[in-house]
Amino acid sequence: MSFAEEYQKKLTTADEAVKVIKSGDRLEYGWCVTTPDALDVALAKRMPELENIQIHGGILMKPLAIAQIENPADHFTWNSWHMGGIERKWINEGFSYYAPIRYSELPGYYRDYLPRTNVAMMQVAPMDQHGYFSLGPSASHLCAMMEKADCIIVEVNENMPRCLGGFEDSVHISKVDMIVEGDNPPIAELGGGGAATDVDKAVAKQIVDQIPNGACLQLGIGGMPNAVGSLIAESDLKDLGVHTEMYVDAFVDIAKAGKITGANKSIDRYRQTYAFAAGTKKLYDYLDNNPECMSAPVNYTNNIATISSLDNFISINNAVDIDLYGQISSESSGTRQISGAGGQLDFVMGAYLSKGGKSFVCLSSTFTDKKGVTHSRILPTLHPGSVVTDTRANAHYIVTEYGMVNMKGLSTWERAEALISIAHPDFRDQLIKDAEAAKIWRRSNK
Repeated sequence: MSFAEEYQKKLTTADEAVKVIKSGDRLEYGWCVTTPDALDVALAKRMPELENIQIHGGILMKPLAIAQIENPADHFTWNSWHMGGIERKWINEGFSYYAPIRYSELPGYYRDYLPRTNVAMMQVAPMDQHGYFSLGPSASHLCAMMEKADCIIVEVNENMPRCLGGFEDSVHISKVDMIVEGDNPPIAELGGGGAATDVDKAVAKQIVDQIPNGACLQLGIGGMPNAVGSLIAESDLKDLGVHTEMYVDAFVDIAKAGKITGANKSIDRYRQTYAFAAGTKKLYDYLDNNPECMSAPVNYTNNIATISSLDNFISINNAVDIDLYGQISSESSGTRQISGAGGQLDFVMGAYLSKGGKSFVCLSSTFTDKKGVTHSRILPTLHPGSVVTDTRANAHYIVTEYGMVNMKGLSTWERAEALISIAHPDFRDQLIKDAEAAKIWRRSNK
């Protein structure tokens, strides 16, 4: 049987495909931009007759039909590997929960620890002449997940970029149970969050000054990493490499400015390596069939040993808050879940272990709440319930618009003094009092 004949044999409608799902099933909903569309709409029609469906997914890029039924909490639970804004709203509606993970370990969870998945469904690119469906810009953990799935349903989307890789970036038709041809919606876009602020630019300039020619880059999502990317694109830097968890628009700008060659990478030379990508159409068009860009599973991209093997590795990530001990929270504020652990700790540790490498965690010194009150992001201690993403022992460079400090090797009083020096001036005196009360302040030049 030819691949084309096998395709036709497995082709069905979304409504027919979701009939395989039954109450009590574990269901996989893809990841980020590969979250199903037509299958989601079809399942929403069926969901009122189902109960106790456990769904796993993450980084939703647009609302889901299954969440718009009456009383969704009576029918399914959404378990998120990494939360976005849509999923945060569902927490208050009682059917969304965060699954704490070390992202680099996620493929291993599926292979070694989690119960088998009953049904896995996701959007893919059209089948190629060899019978393979590209997983688009979401290799991440999807192959490992499908290895433990009883039924695999792919929803073909002609707009999904065909993302090339080295391994675990596609699924063969022989592994697929059903094929659905959807309505080919545009791939969901993730905006850059608006123009960089003066604070973003101030932080970015300090970091860019620390980047040598030939460095290998990892950028997190958010205004500050994007501002760094914009400055890099305008800089005189050359022969940069890319090895990152998330591929974002900033990398496209840097590459098109001629700054990326990957010539100095010790592994995956000349290639930009990433676990998943989300951004604008510009990004998806750039990744499509681009042999320079290497889609790979997250247990490879985020492996500390892999990261540390790349010389001059520069890791740039955001934080929500940091306390005077150097504990970094990048995923929650108190008990309010904001995102997830992702791979930040892996890149913080891997960059530090890299020869010439540096890890930068950046944040604005303050934020203003909905009532117009300004608060310091540098705190005496983290808010009760806040999750420590990076421990105080792992913190490397911390950057605000008021400066940059290196946490490595500092005692508690030195940490407090260093962090207070980059806090907003309006909060420094109170932070000194807090440090004194905590017995981590030594009289200094202040």
